[in-house]
Amino acid sequence: MKTHYPRWQKARTEHALQTRRVVILTGPRQCGKTTLAKELKAHDSTYQTLDNQNVRDSAASDPLGFIKHNTGTFIIDEVQRVPELLPAIKMVVDEDTRPGQFLLTGSTNIQALPTVQESLAGRITKIRLRPLSQGEFTDKAPNFLDYAFKQYFDYKWDFYDRNTLIDIAFRGGFPEAAELTIRDRKQWHKDYMEALPDRDLKDIIQIQRREAMQELIEILAAWSSKLMDISAICSGLSIRRPTVEAYINALKALYVIESLRPWTKTDYDRVGKHPKLFFSDSGLMSSLLSWSPDQTRLDPDRVGKLIETFTFNEISAQIEANQGVYSLYHYRDRANREIDFLIEREDKTILGLEVKAGATVHIKDFQHLKWFQSNLAKDKPFIGIILYSGEFSLPFGPNLWAIPFGMLWPNKLNQL
Repeated sequence: MKTHYPRWQKARTEHALQTRRVVILTGPRQCGKTTLAKELKAHDSTYQTLDNQNVRDSAASDPLGFIKHNTGTFIIDEVQRVPELLPAIKMVVDEDTRPGQFLLTGSTNIQALPTVQESLAGRITKIRLRPLSQGEFTDKAPNFLDYAFKQYFDYKWDFYDRNTLIDIAFRGGFPEAAELTIRDRKQWHKDYMEALPDRDLKDIIQIQRREAMQELIEILAAWSSKLMDISAICSGLSIRRPTVEAYINALKALYVIESLRPWTKTDYDRVGKHPKLFFSDSGLMSSLLSWSPDQTRLDPDRVGKLIETFTFNEISAQIEANQGVYSLYHYRDRANREIDFLIEREDKTILGLEVKAGATVHIKDFQHLKWFQSNLAKDKPFIGIILYSGEFSLPFGPNLWAIPFGMLWPNKLNQL
């Protein structure tokens, strides 16, 4: 069993510790935050985890005394368990402004905690750690977007056919679960979600009906890759809309689900303005839906949802590894023209990305990309790409390409 995978966010975290007073690694439980934090632990660092009850009691009873240290970096794991530490950290780093004093980890977006009054604005940088991407599993560099915007597709990559992609998407990115058999992994995912109300959700929101929360989670798994429609989501539940909205926000704070903003930078009045909902891990989603790989292979709707969710997870990880360069959106209008993902570079160049699980691509598959290129991109440079499970990168017109899925993860030896 492999226990260590290189993380794309490691170099960024190391740099942040050299320039910022406080750094927080944030992301879902079991995604590898503690492992990465311990990798960054220097000989003069101190490490404490607030999952330990005795440590938690000590921190809560004397926050300022707890965080005072003479070592290089104080690593505090699961800082959301004792929010009272944040004002104390602010006091310490305001008196001593040297960088790298605190490395925090948190399985909850601390701004979402009702007990948190201190954001540490101006003193802290937040780095999102996701479950492992396929590029991290295979030790590849997050260079795809850089190459795609340059339309450079002459590089080495590993081929993934449709069945392999389905298997990878079912595996997901949680390191421990990824090493298990299909049956054991499904149970791991379900145990993971059943533990959240007792472990982390109670820190954010009071769950009145636990069974309603579990039912909502299953509905949201079925909703992954769809436009967010709270009314439709509520229709299958026996809880009121405000409660559903509060539960959804809590699940977002725990990085279980997330919403993808629509691209609305146009005066075209028929553009849609609803976000899309995605599960943050395709393996977790498929387990909660009780899908099996063999059944899914025969169901085009399931394959579409699975691969689009998986692609969202992968593209999001690459965007965050290139912090500040790219922004991610989706596009849909009232004429039912839809582009799965729009990626805007900081210079306003736009990349449209469609996901197709099949191994064949036809010119008609580009109709929405071509319409956007002609009608909405206008004077902005636009590149349209269809990701498919074929073997060749193929041009389909000016700035239009069909690209094999494997090209999402270029081999490290490739150079522009």
